[in-house]
Amino acid sequence: MTSEAPVVHVDSVERAAATPDREQPYAALGLTDDEYATVRELLGRRPTSGELAMYSVMWSEHCSYKSSKRYLRRFGEKVTPKMREHLMVGMGQNAGVVDIGRGWAVTFKVESHNHPSYIEPFQGAATGVGGIVRDIIAMGARPVAVMDQLRFGDIREADTLRVVHGVVAGIAHYGNCLGLPNIGGETVFDAVYQGNPLVNALAVGVLRHEDLRLANATGAGNKVVLFGARTGGDGIGGASILASDTFSAGGPTKRPAVQVGDPFAEKVLIECCLELFHGGYVEAIQDLGAAGISCATSELAANGDGGMKVDLDAVLLRDPTLTAEEILMSESQERMMAIVTPEQLAGFLAVTARWDVETSVLGEVTDTGRLEITWRGETIVDVDPSTVAVDGPVYDRPAARPAWLDALQADTAAGLPRPTEGAALREQLLAVLASPSLASPGWITDQYDRYVLGNTALSFPDDGGMIRVDEETGLGVAISTDANGRYSLLDPRAGAQLALSEAYRNVAVTGASPLAVTDCLNFGAPTNPEVMWQFAEAVDGLADACLALEVPVTGGNVSLYNQTGSTAIHPTPVVGVLGTIADVAGRIPSGWQDDGLNLYLLGTTGLELDGSAWAGVVHDHLGGRPPAVRLDAERELAGLLAAGGEEGLIAAAHDLGEGGLAQTLAEAVLRFGVGARVWLGDVEERDDVDAATALFSESTARVLVAVPREEDVKFVGLCAGRRVPALRIGVTDAESGTLEVQDRFEIPIEELRAAHEGTLPAHLGPRVGG
Repeated sequence: MTSEAPVVHVDSVERAAATPDREQPYAALGLTDDEYATVRELLGRRPTSGELAMYSVMWSEHCSYKSSKRYLRRFGEKVTPKMREHLMVGMGQNAGVVDIGRGWAVTFKVESHNHPSYIEPFQGAATGVGGIVRDIIAMGARPVAVMDQLRFGDIREADTLRVVHGVVAGIAHYGNCLGLPNIGGETVFDAVYQGNPLVNALAVGVLRHEDLRLANATGAGNKVVLFGARTGGDGIGGASILASDTFSAGGPTKRPAVQVGDPFAEKVLIECCLELFHGGYVEAIQDLGAAGISCATSELAANGDGGMKVDLDAVLLRDPTLTAEEILMSESQERMMAIVTPEQLAGFLAVTARWDVETSVLGEVTDTGRLEITWRGETIVDVDPSTVAVDGPVYDRPAARPAWLDALQADTAAGLPRPTEGAALREQLLAVLASPSLASPGWITDQYDRYVLGNTALSFPDDGGMIRVDEETGLGVAISTDANGRYSLLDPRAGAQLALSEAYRNVAVTGASPLAVTDCLNFGAPTNPEVMWQFAEAVDGLADACLALEVPVTGGNVSLYNQTGSTAIHPTPVVGVLGTIADVAGRIPSGWQDDGLNLYLLGTTGLELDGSAWAGVVHDHLGGRPPAVRLDAERELAGLLAAGGEEGLIAAAHDLGEGGLAQTLAEAVLRFGVGARVWLGDVEERDDVDAATALFSESTARVLVAVPREEDVKFVGLCAGRRVPALRIGVTDAESGTLEVQDRFEIPIEELRAAHEGTLPAHLGPRVGG
């Protein structure tokens, strides 16, 4: 006897209408009872399996922002005409775009790939890079650089090694194979991230104004084309299940939802897309990331002026056994979807053939206002695309100030013992410098190619990364990303503003003028009222600070459910700031190279040690209130640095952030191996602080600059004219080979270097591949 192949019954729209009582696994796909009922109401019937798959991924927290959308609107509400002046594309598209002059534009964005990077660190981090790069491609830009913002658990834990080695190797592999320089970022180790590390990836691209592309499907009869890698079974449910849920206390169990990346395929895809753009073969384009074809089709149709009809049978598959639902939900990497006019289709196909990029025409744009998808000759999706991609659920979740916050804020660091003798101050400086989060990240960053493409003007260990955009004029952009979860736990509103302040300042010290913002808001479960209060406070604080500094939020990402069991991470709003510089030849490094430069401390120091690195490292203390936010002072300081840089008055500049003046002095000395003699007496006398506070306070709006002696009078006059406090606290000393704090202590540069560079190798061991 021969067995017959099983009959596959397609769950068509017709079948769904005829079987209203069929049970469906909506809860397993991430939909609530109410959401499922809403879907049935919208359709006037039960959804097909394909529609259920589509709504489940597109109404997930990761794709719909259903718990955060009502707060995110504040970024668009709090704007000034100046903030719109350079904004070409804001929130709502694949990435924001800003005009930087001379016909050039820059697009940049940061996104999270947190849960996948814990489950499968290498592929989770690698595909995080790949996904954010495709967002940049989709705007019509050439990707030119990447950055990463990493937070791991306790460096002494064995599982931290598993995550760190995998994540760093994944970022290095994907970015290096793409040929994109990694120009900056940050790495933090804290036990609060033990079961939920954060892997946030940023990409930046450049384009001419005329090359800008948007993701919308217009023009009935235009073709819907899928090109790039074939569709496989990897990443299914990543958006709805993996990225929109909390890890159980027992740890992650969702390995199949992690995507698999191929950077060489993406490199070819980049060049293919750029040729398609320049040839005028594309009307609109959308990358396939979270939610895959479900996202690309519904968003393109919803953002257009009509509808769309596509046939899943035309999708090229790696696995022919995939069901229609799996094809719709697959998050296989290195795929793009384009809208192409019939007249340009032959030219489009010729380009993809030349690059050996597989391509299939799935269907066309319609004027029905419906998204219709067929499979095996039957209609399996017939929906209004707006209900999928735009008008999903919006929740006003309960928010409540944490009951424990008053006691935490009352536990100030002001009463912690602060040494006055030099030996103890010396010991504490070295302890802070060698702490995992402030130690040299060279173990990590040396695995990244920083200079490929030949346009990197600044990178690790400078405060901000800088890329030349235009070789002829030297026009460039600088970028920095920052966050401080300790500050945000103590006060989420101030924490978000301080993240913006530091990123803004880190761009300013390079000589660039801050212009625009992207953010990645990492928080715990939105079902926890305390988490929603933290989130609301952070968004409000960030929106207000952007308004005060007049830098618009161009887009970004929200990552919720970052917790294991009932234990959430610290609220961690990562803020990226992009600035422009007329000529990268005028960039300012973070350390000095010459002898005899005068060192000036700009800004005012106060007793602000709550949440500081000193309090955490030396005293294992976290409490009180974070440093005061001084946005007006930050703005004045940025203007001063830009003017001083343009006039050639500043030889080096380094912001004061975590670790305070002590960390800044050590890093500036180590940058080029040139020592310094510093005196604290004037700081203590003018600011009424003691020696420990002078060294370790994290008061904001402060920068250490090195000024050539011949420019001293002019620089001091510039500070006075711009009302920026300036105090001469030292001089560079190329002969001594030490960092000397007069009447307190001195530390040889090699001892500083050993403390700073020894921590990560000692804990993490050999790098992957040596």
